[in-house]
Amino acid sequence: MELEEYTLTVPGQRTGDAKLLVYRIGAYKDMPDRKRPMVIVCGGGGYRRIVDREQEPVVLQFLGMGCHACLLEYSVEPNVFPTALLELASAVALVRRKAGEWMVDKDKIVTCGFSAGGHLAASLGVFWNREKIHCLLNVKPEEVKPNGQILCYPVITAGEMAHRGSIEKLLRAECENPEKLELVSLEKQVTPDVPRTFLWHTIADQDVPVENSLLFTQALQKNGVNFELHIYPIGGHGMSLATEETGGSDENLVMPYCAGWTDMVRAWMKQFF
Repeated sequence: MELEEYTLTVPGQRTGDAKLLVYRIGAYKDMPDRKRPMVIVCGGGGYRRIVDREQEPVVLQFLGMGCHACLLEYSVEPNVFPTALLELASAVALVRRKAGEWMVDKDKIVTCGFSAGGHLAASLGVFWNREKIHCLLNVKPEEVKPNGQILCYPVITAGEMAHRGSIEKLLRAECENPEKLELVSLEKQVTPDVPRTFLWHTIADQDVPVENSLLFTQALQKNGVNFELHIYPIGGHGMSLATEETGGSDENLVMPYCAGWTDMVRAWMKQFF
């Protein structure tokens, strides 16, 4: 495995720089090198921070599936929308630009986001071809388009079922602005151009209600976007892999029944990417 770090600086960022950690599977002596999918992982943390359990352990899972993977350490507070979105778009553009060098299939770039990181991934999924995004980055829309997205108990709406903490940190002074709330309610921004989507959530999630995923998939269905949705009857929020590796001693985060989502996403990746 090869590891490299890149700094992403984009317009609108007020403090710090985003980091992209690139984990690439190297060539094997007994096997020909080949182009692989790339998964860009965005951990959650309510746009306040990025939690560890949704970062490198997840990257390692995708490496085990035969994919290259990136970890995006995007900007959180006091930065506001669309700073993190521009950083993720910039990350996709960088991967696509380096595809030949990194042995990446440029048509198989997939984002994977957890909780608020799911909102970030889904934001690029709905906004990738909006003029403001590609004009600010001075790129063509297709350069920042993800080919697929994996959304894990994602924050989606700023409406009745919102995770208020995430929305407040994302918008800060404008968190009561109706136009801004409409904009970041992603179920209202879906078009037929949204990439193929895999989602999972739990009914028992007390932090980000399952209605977030339901609202989004209803919009995907209405717009003819291909999606796969798994809803578990048990398990709370922030489980990541739902194993002891990411849950540790917190029994609420260790749910073998829910840990099967990685097998399902492996099958999804194999089928479509």
